[in-house]
Amino acid sequence: MEHTTMYAVFRSGGKQYRASKGERLRLEKLEVDEGASIKFDEVLLVGEGSSIKVGSPLLSGSSVSAKVLLQGKSRKVDVVKFKRRTNYKRQHTHRQFFTEVEITGISGGTGKAAVEKPAAETQKAAAKKPAAKKATTKKPVAKKPAAKKTTAKKPVAKKAASKKPAAKKPAKKAAAKKTAKKKASKK
Repeated sequence: MEHTTMYAVFRSGGKQYRASKGERLRLEKLEVDEGASIKFDEVLLVGEGSSIKVGSPLLSGSSVSAKVLLQGKSRKVDVVKFKRRTNYKRQHTHRQFFTEVEITGISGGTGKAAVEKPAAETQKAAAKKPAAKKATTKKPVAKKPAAKKTTAKKPVAKKAASKKPAAKKPAKKAAAKKTAKKKASKK
């Protein structure tokens, strides 16, 4: 025989937690004294064995009650900001506050049973699928063979060479003339 316990998924501090009776959880910091009891009303799901109640998005009338055990800080985390080649390095540490609670009870509310939900979804999906197929099917269009064009190929005209001939470098000639003149003048 399978032993099943009641569990719930609830929301606290922007996060979701799955808990059952007797569990200890570390939540984001809550402004509650140690030893006080607290009640979480934002319950998303309650389950026990194969029966599951799912909210849309919340279960009305359900709650999770807990006892605050400890208010504390988590371990120290190093925070390093670094950018190379810019002389930029920032180092500091951070300790996140938390509240440790022990779940004392779960009260299930009214909601849709998850067992009923798949049957309803399959009927809706079955009804939608044929309609979707009809909308997406297209009538086959008879394809006509493409007529081959018998255009005569024209000879491609070659472009005239528009490159300019490389200009002779007068600087070398002038230098050659100067050296020739110097040689002639020395003789």
